[in-house]
Amino acid sequence: MGMGRATGSWLSGASAAMPSGVHPEYKGADIGLPRSGVGAVGSTGQRVLALFIDWIACGLIVLAFASFESQSLWTLGLWLLVGVLTVTLFGFTPGQYFAGLRVARIEGPTVRVGFVRALARGVLIVFLVPPLLQDGDGRGMQDRATGTVLVRTR
Repeated sequence: MGMGRATGSWLSGASAAMPSGVHPEYKGADIGLPRSGVGAVGSTGQRVLALFIDWIACGLIVLAFASFESQSLWTLGLWLLVGVLTVTLFGFTPGQYFAGLRVARIEGPTVRVGFVRALARGVLIVFLVPPLLQDGDGRGMQDRATGTVLVRTR
């Protein structure tokens, strides 16, 4: 597989990943996930809730140690650090845990995400646009780039 094909499937947006006019039966169908329940693609509401919990927690921690003027950058840095470490070690961030989600590899639910994928995924989320661009399976471009998917745990 050439580099153009490897990057074209996620850099070109959701439409590049699917043949013209073809839509999956439900989010996650094309990657072998169930329609609902444990292991299904997490909903947008769950994702937003998880991000909100993580961001507020990091913001409160930073507020206790940094001046209000420098809080935004420190909060972003702490959010990235916490996300990379917890996804690497446990497969989910604290917010994802409370929202009933976890990051899974496409290769299989028992395969660990790993540090490099967690770091790449976190850095892409920092730019905000990749999570907003989703494919037919409900994966953001950060998940397509790293071979991961956010799935339900309950």
